[in-house]
Amino acid sequence: MTPFQQLREEQELFIGGVAGQLYGFLAGQEAIMAGISPDVAPLMGSISNLVTGGKRLRALMCYWGWRGAGGSAGHADVVTAGCALELFQAAALIHDDIIDRSDTRRGGPSVHRRFSLLHESEGWALDSERFGHAAAILTGDLCLSFSEESFTQIGSRAASGTEARRIFNLMRAEVMAGQYLDILEEVAGPVRDRAGAVQRAKSIIRYKSAKYSMEHPLALGGALAGADEELLRNYSAFSLPLGEAFQMRDDVLGVFGDPDTTGKPAGDDLREGKRTVLVNLAIEKAPAPESEYIDRMLGRQDLGEAEVAEIRRIIVECGALEAAESLIDGLSDTAFEALERLPLDELPLTALRQLAEAAISRAA
Repeated sequence: MTPFQQLREEQELFIGGVAGQLYGFLAGQEAIMAGISPDVAPLMGSISNLVTGGKRLRALMCYWGWRGAGGSAGHADVVTAGCALELFQAAALIHDDIIDRSDTRRGGPSVHRRFSLLHESEGWALDSERFGHAAAILTGDLCLSFSEESFTQIGSRAASGTEARRIFNLMRAEVMAGQYLDILEEVAGPVRDRAGAVQRAKSIIRYKSAKYSMEHPLALGGALAGADEELLRNYSAFSLPLGEAFQMRDDVLGVFGDPDTTGKPAGDDLREGKRTVLVNLAIEKAPAPESEYIDRMLGRQDLGEAEVAEIRRIIVECGALEAAESLIDGLSDTAFEALERLPLDELPLTALRQLAEAAISRAA
């Protein structure tokens, strides 16, 4: 068996193990919920739908962090950690779609939209949108609870006082703080110090996405396998800039991505009013009338194709897109340089290199 075949087989076995454990865990939870009331079934169905498939990026980062620190292939503890991370990711997506008023997720209705459609199809009383938001918040909270329950099942490696537990707790707290900073910037950004807007957007990227997408999952796997402080620092030197590049690529796709590939309408981030690094670079670099135009259009739900096209033109012509791509390239270079310094065996090193390349070059 070639090293490439070994990597692919090991990775597929892990992904299959995570999928199987998620299925079994949620089946048990569905039985509990059915005992409460059959009316609770849509909550469980929404969670199951969201954790089925997907790239398993965070789980894979955790796995190769585990293997790089000497953990054995396919061990039950890292599979359980992958399961917990997938549930946490699902909870974050459910809440994020409500916050961003996004009606689509992976090419289909987002969870709050599914509940609104259920309300409408059943002809229930009162407001369908309010019901959808309320039901989705509860679904996200339930999923977050499941994530904690799953992580606890690891046992002593994830017990209170361990490094793995510290990382898992910090990851969840930082995401909530980052989400708040994101919505704060949407409403306060237009009247705050313009000179600090790009830096604030970078900070939001770090705490809302980069750490929980890349840095913490990799460190979590390492900590579960008993990695020392030096290896965890080296993991961070690689994974944090990678996570920031990953999110900046996502922000570029949010404006310039193909809807057939991303699963979201073109310019959706603009309608949501997101003041990303890309958008703030455009506001900073564009001539005053065009900068004011972007400011005025951001967050408008009725933003049409013509307005989206105009904002795209401004972003390109003022050099903001080029500047954002340069930042992505710089972060990518930093990540790959740190990767080559990691004292890992060839298999986990190759796996992390492939994950990093896929994260940065993706189109969805």
